[in-house]
Amino acid sequence: MIKEVRIKKIQEYIDEKESVSLDELVSVFNVSKNTIRRDIQEMMKSGKYKKIYGGISVKHDSIKKGLDPFSERSVRNKKEKQIIGKLAGALVKDDDIIFVDSGTTTIEMFEYIKDKHITIVTNNIDLIMKCIPHDNLTVICIGGILERQTSSFGNINSMEFLNIYNINKAFMSSTGISITNGVTNASPIESKLKEAVVRRCEEVYLLIDHEKFNKQGLITYCNLDEIHYLITDQKPPLDFCEYFDENNIKVISE
Repeated sequence: MIKEVRIKKIQEYIDEKESVSLDELVSVFNVSKNTIRRDIQEMMKSGKYKKIYGGISVKHDSIKKGLDPFSERSVRNKKEKQIIGKLAGALVKDDDIIFVDSGTTTIEMFEYIKDKHITIVTNNIDLIMKCIPHDNLTVICIGGILERQTSSFGNINSMEFLNIYNINKAFMSSTGISITNGVTNASPIESKLKEAVVRRCEEVYLLIDHEKFNKQGLITYCNLDEIHYLITDQKPPLDFCEYFDENNIKVISE
């Protein structure tokens, strides 16, 4: 990754998190600590950031979030998300081993899977809490760094962890999708996990409401043709329908 592109991505990451350690930046961007220090020194010239012990933060009057809090996103388009959750939940069968990510749409599946005998692999803290009273649900938690804005755990070693399990269905969310930029997400660490899941699972189900079409987040975690099913609340735009037909992607909507 060239320096200018890397610095831009680091800035976007810090803007989202507000405060990060040098070690976290080293892990997320896979560069040396000396490289991160030089990049930060370059970024300090903007006056937007300040150094803190062991890291860097956004100055209070410069904060601009890249992702709304989980609590705000969870009530947005609530009815549509419930419809999608119900459609997705119906596709889960007893004895399935499924992955459920941390999206505010995927959490709506719970009411429709809670009585089934399944294994759930997830980084979704809210889903884990909901599963506790249900002995029929075996839950495997992907730990890691606490991502408060997504109410989830992020794990940069996700592929290593996922290789242990034979997951047959993955239920994924997205900040937005486009034909050119694929399936996107706002969090770099979580995107690494999503990318690993897509590569590992037999069937990938993407859960998005109608507002997510022709929109994009910070990072592409898979190409659109890597998903097998798209579950949504309305019929997708015509160009997407044509793309899905050409690439044998099944669309499920109300």
